[in-house]
Parts: sequence; structure tokens; C-alpha cells
Amino acid sequence: MPQISHPGPPPRVPSRIRRLRPGAIPALGGRVRPPGPCLVLGVLFWLVMTLAYWRLPLCCDAGQHAAVVERLKADLLHPAHPMADLPGAGSPYYSPYSVTQGALARLTGLSGWETVKLAGPVNLAVLLTGIGRFVRTLTPRPWAPVLAVLSMTLLWGTERVLWSGYLGLMSMTVILGYPSVFATGLAFWAWALTGARARAGGSPSPYGGWWGYAGTGALYGLVLLVHPITAVAAATGAVAIVAAWQRRWRWPVAGRWAVTGAAALAVAVSWPYYDVLSLPGNTGVDALHRALYERMADHFWLALLGVPALWVRARRAAGGHWWRAGRDPLVLMFALDCLVVAYGWISGQYTYGRILGLTAVPPHFALAVELAAPRPWGWARRLLGAAAAAGACVGFLTAQAGAVVPRSLDPVGFEQPPRWPSYGWAARHIGPGEVVIADGYEATHAIAGYGPNLAAPLWPDPALDERERARRLADVRAYLDPASTRAARSAVAERYDVRWLLLTRWRKVPEEAVVVDWSRRTGEVLARLGR
Repeated sequence: MPQISHPGPPPRVPSRIRRLRPGAIPALGGRVRPPGPCLVLGVLFWLVMTLAYWRLPLCCDAGQHAAVVERLKADLLHPAHPMADLPGAGSPYYSPYSVTQGALARLTGLSGWETVKLAGPVNLAVLLTGIGRFVRTLTPRPWAPVLAVLSMTLLWGTERVLWSGYLGLMSMTVILGYPSVFATGLAFWAWALTGARARAGGSPSPYGGWWGYAGTGALYGLVLLVHPITAVAAATGAVAIVAAWQRRWRWPVAGRWAVTGAAALAVAVSWPYYDVLSLPGNTGVDALHRALYERMADHFWLALLGVPALWVRARRAAGGHWWRAGRDPLVLMFALDCLVVAYGWISGQYTYGRILGLTAVPPHFALAVELAAPRPWGWARRLLGAAAAAGACVGFLTAQAGAVVPRSLDPVGFEQPPRWPSYGWAARHIGPGEVVIADGYEATHAIAGYGPNLAAPLWPDPALDERERARRLADVRAYLDPASTRAARSAVAERYDVRWLLLTRWRKVPEEAVVVDWSRRTGEVLARLGR
């Protein structure tokens, strides 16, 4: 009788195929997952804010940053002072960020204004991805990064604020092209990497390794070079994360964190364009930042809605022992930032108030993490969610709505972002590097961005002795004084090689100047000195 051979057990089906629904087709290389809310809403937010930023003319400090690009475009290795006909050696405006912009402008032929405009979407992408990465170190909840972005852009105050480093919707329509936004995004990335390594407990894999720690330190050094005041908040955040999450402090762990600090310092001091270590003693811009402290309540009171969430996190981390509350990184970060802000007020070094924009991050993110918790919610979390929703509506309607609602679609007359005039009409007559005296607020902030120089720079800069800048400002005021004589004006013009006057419509044009053009929008006049 013929023997019947047995086929043996059926072949094993891969588990990923067994889990498929009937009729589903497995994708090559793995399962297909729909994009999460973080990706979908993050891309949507990026598109909306990019359009809101691009629909407005650049204003405020954008002229300074455009001027930096113009100087680097003219001479990448030895740029002149950003706004004056003077050497620019030692100016902190010449950071790796701006040098990269200058190189791009030289390669592509873009102007300084165009380069700053194009930087906005790039900076926003770095910021949003950094936020997403950092929030994921705090919680795996998929909605937490979305809520963090909403909190960070809506929960500020009920008065419009346009300071660099303040990330409300209104402010972002103005500052997206500034180095501070890029530096803030890098800070979030650095915090995410720091948190991952601290939570790994110092193990060499996957977040350990000496090179990984050195790379994280280099990132902090880059933040310091790009925007030094943001680096102060980045450093306090790093200390808070490591102190809260790092548990074992044996030699290999301590050595790796020492490498992080050494790498940050090495990157910072090796930059050839300016000495970053000389900046802490410079108090030239402190007086400008006193207003940050005087208007703090109007600018920040809605951010206090996140303080109860910080309190919940502190109690949870303490576990009944108050001295353990510092085991939560957001709680410790908020405490350290408040100490820095208080030091700025007590010492009179008001520039430290610039970190207020990042001081709001811990309450914003703590609120987002708590509200992203899965249901069912208790009464306390429901109350917190209702307060946050009400605060977001108040913040949007009073201070932020004009950023994304065009005037043509505005039903109630929201306060709009500033719309500054263009000075291209004047710049086309003025040669690159020629010196201008201007008397209008907008003109003095914008004209250097087209390539000309000002007789007296507006902002303090370590590249120019402050006493020399004060003398130049006094000479310009004397020139513009209606009682000045022709001889006195000629002396000032010869001293600074002034070729052009850009005057507001109520300023009388000196007799020795010839009117060349005027603005039909503002009435300002461009006149050439007949020398």
C-alpha cells in the first residue's frame, strides 16, 4: 500500500498580518498609521501662521536684522557695523544664525529684507518640532503638544505685546523672522535631548554615550551664540531637568554631564565674530527693558492659569514630602526662571526680564499635560479645563485675534499688527553704505535694512563704544534742531560723511539740501546734501 506523506504543520503567519482586519492589505515595511493630532494640527498651525506672517510688511526690529544680513552679504568675513559706517568686529549680531543668512544672501542674491522674511517659516518649523519633542519627554499623551502650542500662543495677557521672545499669536506675526525664535526652538530641542538622557539614568544606550552628551552641549552653545538672553532661560531649564530627573550621580554620569557643559562653553568661546563672555557685564540695553517689568501684569496674567497645574505636579512629585517637589522639571524650571527675573528687577539689569517669554513655558506646558490626561476627569480637572478655555477665549478676543483675522474679515474691529511703510522708494536713490540722517521712528528703524548707514545707531552694541554712540546721537539732534545754523549742520555732515536726509513731513528741509523724492503714503521727504 502506498504511504501517504504528511505535509507537517502549516506555515507560521507573521503576527502583524494576523492582526489585520479581514480584507485589509498589509503595507510593505510595516503597518500604516494615520497621522496623529500633533502632526495634522501642527502643519495646519504652521500654514496659518506663515500666511499671517507673510501678509504683513516687516516692521520693528526687522530692519536691524535685515541690516545685519546686508553687511554680511557685502563682506562675510569682516562685516561692518550693522547700522553705522564703522567696523563691526565684536558685534553679537554676527552669530552663526546671521552668518548663515548672509552666506545664503550672497549665494542667491536675496536682499536682507527677503532673507528675514523667508526665515520666518523655517524658524516656526524649528519651534514647533522642538515643542513637540520636548512635550513628548514630559508625557506620551498625543494631544499634549497641541494643547501646549495653544496655551503658549493664547494664554498671555489682555494687552498686545510685540517683544522678541514672546510667542503669542500677535507677537509671532512680527518676530517669526528674528533670531530669538530660532534660538527658542533650539532650546526646546536641547531640553528634549537633556530630558531623554536624564531619564535614561546615565546609561550609555540609547541616550548616553559621550558624543551624544557633547552634541547636546554644542546645541546649548549654539543657543548662546544665536540669542544670549534666550540661553539664560535654556540654561535654567537644563539645570531643572537634570536636577529633577537624574537620579544616579556616579562618576560616568557626572562626567557625561560635565562634557555637556564643556562642549557648550567650547562652542561659545570658539566663535570668531564676537566674545560671548563679554556680554554679561554689558548694561547698555537695560534701560530699554524696564518696561517689561512695569507692564508685566497686563502681558502675563492669563499665564497664571497654569500655576494650579504646576501645583498639582509639585504635590504629585513630592508624594507627601514637600522637599521632593523639585523632582518635577517644570516646577523647578518655573522657580529658577522666577529667581532670574527677580534678580533682574532687584539688580537693575532689566535685560534679564527678556526671559519672561520662556518663564511662561512651565505653566503653559503643565496645563497642557494635565488637560491631555485621558478621561474620566474629576471636578478639579474639569474646573481647570473650563478656566483654561475661558482664558484662551479672552486672550484671543482681546489681544491675539488680529494676528490671524484679516481686517477685511474682521466683524468687531480687533487690534491689528502694525503695518509699517516700505522705504524702498528712498533706498533706490541711496547707494549701499552711504550715510543718512533720519528723524522718523519708522525710518530710523528700517532704512539701514536696505543697505544705507545711519549717522547714529539706534541700539547699543558692544562693537561701538557707548560714549561714541551718545556723541553721535547728540550731533544728530543738534543737526535736526530748527535753531541750528548752516555752519553747524555742515560740520556734522562732514564729520560723519552724511549724504542724505530722510525727513518727516513736518520737518523743514535745510537750504543746502535738494529734494529728490517723497513718499505718497507718509509724506516723508528724501533730500540729498549738495556737497
